[in-house]
Amino acid sequence: MPPVIQTREIADYVGQEVIIRGWVYNRTHKGKLAFLLVRDGYGFVQCVAFKGEIDPELFETIAHIPQESSVLVTGTVRADRRAPGLPGGFEIGITGFEVVQAVVGEYPISLKEHGVDFLADHRHLWIRVPSQWAILRVRSTIISAIREWLDNNGFTLMDTPILTPAACEGTTTLFGTEYFDEGTAYLAQSGQLYNEANIFAFSKVYCFGPTFRAEKSKTRRHLIEFWMVEPEMAFCDLDGLMEIEEQFISHIVQRVLRDCRNELLSLGRDLSVLEQIVAPFPRISYDDALAKLTEIRAETDDPELKERLNIQWGDDFGSPHETELTKLFDKPVFVYGYPTGAKAFYMEPWPGRPDVSKSVDLLAPEGYGEITGGSERISDPDLLLERIREHELPEDAFRWYIDLRHYGSVPHSGFGLGVERTVAWICGIDHIRETIPYPRLINRVYP
Repeated sequence: MPPVIQTREIADYVGQEVIIRGWVYNRTHKGKLAFLLVRDGYGFVQCVAFKGEIDPELFETIAHIPQESSVLVTGTVRADRRAPGLPGGFEIGITGFEVVQAVVGEYPISLKEHGVDFLADHRHLWIRVPSQWAILRVRSTIISAIREWLDNNGFTLMDTPILTPAACEGTTTLFGTEYFDEGTAYLAQSGQLYNEANIFAFSKVYCFGPTFRAEKSKTRRHLIEFWMVEPEMAFCDLDGLMEIEEQFISHIVQRVLRDCRNELLSLGRDLSVLEQIVAPFPRISYDDALAKLTEIRAETDDPELKERLNIQWGDDFGSPHETELTKLFDKPVFVYGYPTGAKAFYMEPWPGRPDVSKSVDLLAPEGYGEITGGSERISDPDLLLERIREHELPEDAFRWYIDLRHYGSVPHSGFGLGVERTVAWICGIDHIRETIPYPRLINRVYP
């Protein structure tokens, strides 16, 4: 029996007879030739049948096999730089063919243009097409690279609760649910607060899982349910935090370039842009960034841009501001020292400037905006309690969090990285809904 191989191994089997197990993505035939593009979960390969080399009845089966039928293809591997596929440059000359299941009727996502709503309704099938397949393969590699870097740099994985008694970053974007006799519990916005407890046992930790934000947002950057990794470090100040982040991001990008080059090329990604993503990254203060935005606004002749860039000191940056700032750099850029009023309650104030926090956002180039947000955390219990009261948060729910500052408090810092925004940036795609297998939007919870 010929060996059963995966398409990603095909270069190692040139001149040999093999078996590919998969599904027919596309089919064409002309005269005595029939072409199948077969996918097996690891890539796509062109398979060619010549009428004179196989049984005529078998040729007719191949020439008319419906899209997405499951098949076993036996054939000889040939190198051909013209052959389409992922990876391309190889094809299989069919010597044998077995149908596992022939699709009956028309496959819903035929090879023609479909509207976004139609594709979203058929997301369970849409993920089979090459572009979506490539994006989700990149996503898997990004997640692997995230864990690899953290696990190899002294971080301990800690699983934090998805059901929590209080908000991490405000109460207006929470999903609540009744929790037996304990009142209302909430789907977690973040595992950060729990990780701040964990660092006093393990020094450097991270949690990684789904988070939920009940924001009624329809922008291309927002999901209701998304995956976030959140590292937290004891004895770490803001400068140390930025050093960790730039090493972390550089590793992720370079790992994807190494392992998913074909997927990125199939998506039309400009690899030269990603190849520049190596530490160190430029750093700019909020004050200096605001000055640059003011200068850009004054110099532009575009009235719409002028309006979008209208901002006052104390405001957080939105998408237009982040986009214009990142045009000034060819790498991700750190913006640090945001106004205290624009950030979460737990951020350490800047020495001598209580209206400024020791916070930092990392903005990706090409208009992709914030991919990480972090800060040095407040380590003084009295100041933390004062901030909780200023934000009108329930003191009882945060009693344990304040308690951490009474027993061995140290300077500590952390950040969160959203997987989906990172996937969108690295793949160079427009909308975040394509970066997760089954996106949850304010108007979509199916399939």
